[in-house]
Amino acid sequence: MKQIIAVFALFSLISINAVAQEFRGLDKSPLDRAYLPYNFAHDRKFAPERNLGESPILKVDYSRPQKNNREVFGGMVKYNEIWRLGANEATEIKVYKDIKIEGELLKKGTYSMFAIPTQDYWTIIFSSDLDYWGHYSYNKDHNVLRVETPVIHSKKLVEEFSIQFEDLEEGKAVMYIAWDIIGVELPVSY
Repeated sequence: MKQIIAVFALFSLISINAVAQEFRGLDKSPLDRAYLPYNFAHDRKFAPERNLGESPILKVDYSRPQKNNREVFGGMVKYNEIWRLGANEATEIKVYKDIKIEGELLKKGTYSMFAIPTQDYWTIIFSSDLDYWGHYSYNKDHNVLRVETPVIHSKKLVEEFSIQFEDLEEGKAVMYIAWDIIGVELPVSY
């Protein structure tokens, strides 16, 4: 019996080692998710009294590249060129009910998000194209909405590209997008 247990233990260790060796290392630009309401996933479990309903208003999935002492805007991210808003796969936003961004209607659905940054403003683009890497297959014919928003300069450095929501009054929020010392704000109403 002891031999069977020893053989089983050895086989288990070999199996675990073999599986572990098949995984690649951590992504340098990890995947993250932002919700509106801001704490939707957390509060549904830990603060059910907030009565957040069955689904959030918005959910954004994106990858978070690091600044790492590099020039971001005008360097890695070129001015006046399409950008995937992050790294790796194109950023995707799921809209659970019709909303307005910068006062423009964005219907319920799932979209890719892109930006065309300039020094003074960004054009934020919502596209019906989904599930592709980067912005290299971007096709402007599939744009659903384009809005412009002014650039905001900050004294505080944002090392990792970030997207967050801030709940304001009932039915209103702001989507913040920032990296390095540059950011934009998109008013959202629902």
